[in-house]
Amino acid sequence: MRKFFLIAALILTAGGATAQQCGGSFAGFVDAMKQEAISRGHDPATVNRFFASARFDQKVINADRGQGFFQKPFTEFARQLISQNRLNTGRAKAQQFSNVFDRVEREFGVSRGVLLAFWAFETDFGGFQGNFNTLNALVTLSHDCRRPELFRPQVYAALELYEHGDFDPATTTGAWAGEIGMVQMLPEDIIENGVDGDGDGHVSLKTSAPDALMSGGKMLQSLGWRANEPWLQEVDVPQSMDWSQSGLRTQKTGAEWAGLGVTPRHGQIQRNLPASLILPEGHKGPAFLAYPNFSVYFEWNQSFTYVLTAAYFANRLEGGPVFDAGNPEPGLSGGQMKVLQQKLAARGYDVGKIDGILGAGTRSAVQDVQQELGMPADAWPTQALLNRL
Repeated sequence: MRKFFLIAALILTAGGATAQQCGGSFAGFVDAMKQEAISRGHDPATVNRFFASARFDQKVINADRGQGFFQKPFTEFARQLISQNRLNTGRAKAQQFSNVFDRVEREFGVSRGVLLAFWAFETDFGGFQGNFNTLNALVTLSHDCRRPELFRPQVYAALELYEHGDFDPATTTGAWAGEIGMVQMLPEDIIENGVDGDGDGHVSLKTSAPDALMSGGKMLQSLGWRANEPWLQEVDVPQSMDWSQSGLRTQKTGAEWAGLGVTPRHGQIQRNLPASLILPEGHKGPAFLAYPNFSVYFEWNQSFTYVLTAAYFANRLEGGPVFDAGNPEPGLSGGQMKVLQQKLAARGYDVGKIDGILGAGTRSAVQDVQQELGMPADAWPTQALLNRL
């Protein structure tokens, strides 16, 4: 479910006037999109048919504004998403589609556990792919002025799929943010990375597991996935560690981490690869080394908690152990996190939106201010930190 924010240039009509970018009358906005599609060379009759059923969907906006699920700490989030049933189903799917996964690994270098984890989290292995009308979702989010630069190009990509016979504006459904199919890909990603895995002449991500898995593998490769390399490894860390060295902004080779006393709980540290030490719930909680492939996960989804959970689940599906939860200090509630973000912003830190979510900007600011205050600089905000501020 790729939700990273693309930086798009202003889109111009053939006459040189700037097209309506967002907001205003919804009907007027749709008319402007139709005119722009025609100016791009699409057949006017086809454009009119494609947009004929487009409607504003308030439920899409509500979903976009209410992503509180990602506020949960890693341990709670992971335990909620990774059930024994999901593990069993994932291992059964690995057997059922073994030939497809072999092909994905051979052609794109993506390990089966990685795709199985996405397949599980995105749609419960295809069982629930979302019931939002995809065209309505994409046009609604394009009209909304929060992130039009991401969603507007997806509308024209969906039009292209429609012209190829692979999208029905009235009946194609998916996630609230416009992703389609078993591994939830946006229309542009389907055009760029769609693979006809079952050989029927169409890329059918909603009904064909081979198509979905092959397409997901190709997309990960296009995003920079490195074949035959790990993505995440649980480790034990000595309490004498300089915690300010943790976090994704710091990298050392595996050999350097080993020299600092970091030891693997499973397998061997990749001594020649760069890695970051990540502590999702501080220095008293679980610890992992994140290798270069881990960064590719953020091209699929920008939530740190989701990404870490998906990467860990991939390890579990390939035989890795249950992580050691440790005994982390309690985190902050959403309201407390907002207060913390306000205090950090008042000190000059860029934490982005005051939303109560522990994102990358907030983590970085927390780590800096912890170091400034002489506290363990592990980027995990606690009541003690809030009291100090």
